[in-house]
Amino acid sequence: MFDTFTLTKATGAACGALLTFLLIGWASESLYHGAHGGEGEQAYSIDTGEEEAAEETAEGPSFEDLFASADAAAGEKLWRQCSACHALEAGKNGTGPYLLGVVGRDKGAADGFKYSAALLGAEGVWEPANINGFITNPKGYLPGTSMAYAGMKKPQDRANLIAYLASLSN
Repeated sequence: MFDTFTLTKATGAACGALLTFLLIGWASESLYHGAHGGEGEQAYSIDTGEEEAAEETAEGPSFEDLFASADAAAGEKLWRQCSACHALEAGKNGTGPYLLGVVGRDKGAADGFKYSAALLGAEGVWEPANINGFITNPKGYLPGTSMAYAGMKKPQDRANLIAYLASLSN
């Protein structure tokens, strides 16, 4: 029942299947990756709009111009995003420090709040331009900060929010 001819047929079938798979792999590789083996220029590209976004951020008014014409009432509406972690009462800290009087205050100087080492090491005061940089991208502006906020993307919104905080500082 089991002889050498059966063993030869089984070995031939396995080799034939292997050869078929290798040929299919070779054909699909040349079809999808081209004759250059994946080197060189890509056959297609997907436009994600990153280049246009970079050009748009380079254009437009400066932060100083936006801040000069900022609307504190609009900033008060934006404050709701911040109120999840911050308070506007002196000494009342939440996940973040209280922000009453933050404009013009020394960095890392809110009473009773335990700041990250990165923020404690930052020098200077919170001027509108500093706050703008920080709330644009906290971890990019001050690496090592513990503020877990992705950032406020619209420059006019940042200017309005800072104008609102500045109006409370006066």
